[in-house]
Amino acid sequence: MVNKMLKNQKRVFWEALLVTFVVFIFGILLGISYESIRVSDINDYYAKSEISLMDILAFNNLVDLENARCKDLIDSNIEFADRIYEEAILLEDLENLGKVTDDLEITHKRYDLLRTFLWINTIKAQEKCSEDFSTIVYIYDSKNEDLTVRATQKVWSKILYELKEEKGSEIILIPIANDGEIESLNFLVNQYNITKFPVVIINNKIFLNELSTVEELNKALEE
Repeated sequence: MVNKMLKNQKRVFWEALLVTFVVFIFGILLGISYESIRVSDINDYYAKSEISLMDILAFNNLVDLENARCKDLIDSNIEFADRIYEEAILLEDLENLGKVTDDLEITHKRYDLLRTFLWINTIKAQEKCSEDFSTIVYIYDSKNEDLTVRATQKVWSKILYELKEEKGSEIILIPIANDGEIESLNFLVNQYNITKFPVVIINNKIFLNELSTVEELNKALEE
């Protein structure tokens, strides 16, 4: 009788273990499948944004030839920046669900490169055009595990989101993750002697490392 009870207990244990294992594997596969669908959606957005960027770069060359107005170039930059900023929020929401595959990280790097291109293009536009427009570039350290730094970056993201909601298309907001693997971004970071992250760059002349309020950022935009 005792042996039979022990055998039954062992069988129940192994059955429970098997069910747990199956549920665990199913959860992983479901997570991978869900992320793959979301990454596929993000990649579709990226492809469209990439085409838009190529269009803006072509527009930039037209301005060189004096066949287009600066206002049109600036408007196209603002429209493009707003689009990829909204996509950045979608990407952040997906990241907050937790990374399951490497696809998401690769997608993030592609977007960071796209945003770096946008930053370079706005620098050129500001040099060529007399029309006044404001840019805010936010560079953060995506791989820093320091809890204080990560908390600071979350606060910065919230503040900049509130500023963007307030100013709308009056500003071009470009968030870029710095992981040291994008050479064009590394060049700009060195060019501006940036050594500490996160950093907020206003109109390529004001550099902020310490947290600021929305009101303080508004004042800096007017300088």
